[in-house]
Amino acid sequence: MDLHILDHRLRVTSICKNGLVNFTHPLIKLIFLRNRARCKFFSLTETPENYTVVLDEEGFKELQPSEHLLVESSVWLPLNVVSNGNSSSSSQAVGVTKIAKSVIAPLAQQHVSVFMLSTYQTDFILVREKDLAVVINTLEEEFNIYREVGGEYSAVLSQDVCNGFQKNGKEAPQLTVHPLLIPQNQFCVMSLDPDTLPAIATTLIDVLFYSNSPKEGALPSQDLDCIKFFSFSLIDGYVSLVMDTEAQRQFPADLLFTSSSRELWRMVRIGGQPLGFDECGIVAQISQPLADNNISAYYISTFSFDHALVPEEDIVSVTEMLQQHRKEPAC
Repeated sequence: MDLHILDHRLRVTSICKNGLVNFTHPLIKLIFLRNRARCKFFSLTETPENYTVVLDEEGFKELQPSEHLLVESSVWLPLNVVSNGNSSSSSQAVGVTKIAKSVIAPLAQQHVSVFMLSTYQTDFILVREKDLAVVINTLEEEFNIYREVGGEYSAVLSQDVCNGFQKNGKEAPQLTVHPLLIPQNQFCVMSLDPDTLPAIATTLIDVLFYSNSPKEGALPSQDLDCIKFFSFSLIDGYVSLVMDTEAQRQFPADLLFTSSSRELWRMVRIGGQPLGFDECGIVAQISQPLADNNISAYYISTFSFDHALVPEEDIVSVTEMLQQHRKEPAC
């Protein structure tokens, strides 16, 4: 398989709910006027706590400093696994599951923190720019690694960037077991032709900025609660949408498309308190058991918490599996 280091330098930011009014104009520009904004990588995810915005340097210029805007200090680079053009069989798990053992787990063992962004089209693994040498050294035995510069890809070898780096021989620190929440919502992972964005502009703006959900702004307290979660990504010309079925009903059915199975997904939300960005192994804790059982999963990290989406028919077994896995002593 090939691992691509994409030609984007990203920032991870958070806009608080009561400060959104200060950013509606730049966000609308980034969503609907992408040629004017010159932003090639943009993702906006609403959760009960805040809006997480991940965007490249051109897009970041659109966000003015504000007390309502939090910016993680690092520059992040997106990685993407490409299966050499081979299509996956229908029996294979999709999403973060297929890269759990080859990418997520090895990076966790080397104490590399990752920020995941699954979309309808692919899975982006974001790593800090300062960790790139560790990433390349760790993954070069498994992958042919290429770096994109100006739309062209060139091979990358560890000696090009590592400067004598040696793999971490220490044991990984004891992982924190974070609580899990299973909201009741059913979710869809969808896409649309970016040229049809103007046709859904009113609905999209209403869902993102003017939703009157009675639970908005409130932290979920019971496993049966529904939570507010909506994710929109526009990356290199491809649109991805993750929304619950209630939000989906507000959009024209003929413009959104999904997989032929029209699968519904349930969420596993990770974290009781904000997770931060320095802890390693959070994604691996969830993705590894799913990979062992060949269960598909999308994974979306946000500024405060992580979210895995698994097929609805698997949610009971996934919940039991993850709870059992967390009780087992670490190897």
